[in-house]
Amino acid sequence: MPGFDLRFGPAFWTLLPSFLLVAVIAAVRTLSSAVAIQRVSWRRKSRAVDFQAVQGAVAADGVGNLVAGVFGTVPGTATTASISLTELTGVAARGVGIVAGATFIALAFLPKAFAAVLAIPDPVFAGYLAVVLAMLFTIGMRIVVQGGVDYRSGIVVGIAFLTGTSFQYGLVFPDLVSSFAGGLLANGMNAGGLTAILLTLFLRLTAPRRARIEAHLSVSGLPAIREFITAFGAKVDLDRTAVDRLEAAAEEALLALGLPDDSANGLDARRLLLTAWREKGDVTLEFVAAPMGENLQDRLALMGGEAGEASFENEVSLRLLRHLTSSVRHRQYHDTDIVTVRVGTAVTARRPS
Repeated sequence: MPGFDLRFGPAFWTLLPSFLLVAVIAAVRTLSSAVAIQRVSWRRKSRAVDFQAVQGAVAADGVGNLVAGVFGTVPGTATTASISLTELTGVAARGVGIVAGATFIALAFLPKAFAAVLAIPDPVFAGYLAVVLAMLFTIGMRIVVQGGVDYRSGIVVGIAFLTGTSFQYGLVFPDLVSSFAGGLLANGMNAGGLTAILLTLFLRLTAPRRARIEAHLSVSGLPAIREFITAFGAKVDLDRTAVDRLEAAAEEALLALGLPDDSANGLDARRLLLTAWREKGDVTLEFVAAPMGENLQDRLALMGGEAGEASFENEVSLRLLRHLTSSVRHRQYHDTDIVTVRVGTAVTARRPS
């Protein structure tokens, strides 16, 4: 091993931006792959994404790259080919994945067996790649449009895809791209990922400022939340009916999150960050709180089936929430729950007399 060189000279600072960029893009790729493999693996397609597993995948990818750097080997990243194979074969058992991983490790120590894999004719391998990549593209687009595509997300996806494809095949400034940062942007994944990140940051910074309030997640915090929603409705010029509907949706969402009856003055009370914004006539409320355990989105999905009717018959808050909103999304992390409630067609602006 060459050992460690901890001298932070000019070469280190020159290469650092490129390494950080590649690390961020690799993390985004791992995140999207972890979401995609869940989508194709579950029998119930309406199931919410388990973001705790996504966090674990990103952490494992980071640790793996750290170990690779320590030992001076090539870093790895999440492979997307397995997503297409899972969709094609319908096999998503963890045992199969473990056996496949063990097989790859064994092939690394068996040159003759690996040579047999390399002996596969190029036309056969090309046909395999065509099927895998075509399915991977459709899976990615399905994930993009699943949560709804507005003009902002459409611009980000479209320009990022166009930039990545153009830079990959030298269609735009080939000489400049190949020489910039050692050809870093000549890779379509790097160019498209960087474009998506920059466009997302630009749209977030230029978007209208969202209204926020921080309160205790308890019954005693409801008056402050009602006042916040009333003030927000007046700010965006909503009529009283729309404001009442927003208040009802917020209360039912809080009850579904596990609104305790005790006073909010206790030191152990859960904190709540409520954010509200309006876009194209719809109003979105986002609740950020400590973990609650169950996934609200899955509970709402189960209520639609016959088996779920008896289980959630007494959960009036969930039924009212489903009636008051056009969509409910619940993202669960190890330390935070984020519930996004969208109130659609019933929210109307106040018309001038």
